[in-house]
Amino acid sequence: MELRDRTAIVTGAGSGIGRELARTFAREGATVVCCGRTLSRLEETVQLIAAEGGVATAIRVDVTDWARVEAMVRQVLASYGGIDLLFNNAGSFQSVGPVWEADPELWWRDVSVNLRGTMLCCRAVLPSMIERDAGVIFTMDGGGGAGGPNVGGSAYGCSKAAIVRFTEGLARELERIGSAVLAFCMNPGFVRTPMTEGLIATPEKRTWQQHVPRLMGSAREVPPDACAKATLQLLRIAGPELSGRMFYVDTDFAEIDAKREVIAREDLLVMRRKA
Repeated sequence: MELRDRTAIVTGAGSGIGRELARTFAREGATVVCCGRTLSRLEETVQLIAAEGGVATAIRVDVTDWARVEAMVRQVLASYGGIDLLFNNAGSFQSVGPVWEADPELWWRDVSVNLRGTMLCCRAVLPSMIERDAGVIFTMDGGGGAGGPNVGGSAYGCSKAAIVRFTEGLARELERIGSAVLAFCMNPGFVRTPMTEGLIATPEKRTWQQHVPRLMGSAREVPPDACAKATLQLLRIAGPELSGRMFYVDTDFAEIDAKREVIAREDLLVMRRKA
């Protein structure tokens, strides 16, 4: 998919990875709908895009609120006629520490934003995408998803693992009805953002997220726009053989393109139980 003259929705677009996704899509010629809970930050993103000659708009929305998500999608459809791309970037990682000390409401808030928010946004855009038989949805893995547990971050980790499985299930449902709509899961790598800095804001949090300060400034830290660049590469080779699978910012997409039939046949780039 080329993004010129397309309409893209990016959730969590007010900072970090989401802001860079929105800016990158706009540079490619897309009209970008920047969504999130803090309107002032979204407007900053829109201003950055406008300064570069791009087109964007800001819509305040809590992705866990179905009525607001549904209203946002109706507004986008009324304004632009269709939605070509949804990137579910909005996320929460506030519950840090062992399960036996966790605030149950904070723990569940992380799960709700990460998993329910992703599901609601997909639920809202899919009817129009299916009707047009076109569209691409991205979900976000990001720590303790397919790779293993997030010790001290169980809410974030299990919700991200669920997103990996959700994405594959969605892709297979779309396949079953013969739809050309595609779904992919992206792992953005470690990025220094307000979220990751918040993981070590107190000594107690640092105890349970000891890997975070080690990653900061290391060779494994990636810039906020790395996810956007990887997304563009995947969009250029997107096809049904790859739908439902997991990709990383450092994926060799030329190799993926060359091996797409092998990937589909051998069921690679998915989360599976070890024998």
